[in-house]
Amino acid sequence: MVLSCNQNNKTKELQKPETIENFDWLTGKWKRLNEEAGKETFENWNKINPNEYSGIGFTIKNGDTINQEKIKLIKSNEKWALLVKTPDDKEPIKFKMLEQKTPTEFTCVNDSIDFPKRVQYWSEGGKLKAKVSNDKIQIPFEFEKIK
Repeated sequence: MVLSCNQNNKTKELQKPETIENFDWLTGKWKRLNEEAGKETFENWNKINPNEYSGIGFTIKNGDTINQEKIKLIKSNEKWALLVKTPDDKEPIKFKMLEQKTPTEFTCVNDSIDFPKRVQYWSEGGKLKAKVSNDKIQIPFEFEKIK
């Protein structure tokens, strides 16, 4: 009996729980479900290393890419930040990550810009959800994973 209990404890010790340090739930290729008719929006996320995730978001209309942004989730000096860069931006816009309530969501803020001031991502029911907002406007995103 004692040996069996010890085995279970060892198994639990070996299982690393998902924490705020792990954003693997974000990785993969995602297609937006709630896009305007005639457009398709995608986000593709990869884990570069334990301190960096890289993404690209793009919208296609009539076979042409009409919008694109490079996204990075980076840990620096023990703090996470979201960096977003469009082709028109000289430098990425940095959003500071707030304290998290669950391991499958995060919220980042940048009060120095008009829109968006807040970027939120979360996993819900196997879907990736996001929202960009300021005090007056909210734009929701719902993505499903594609192969």
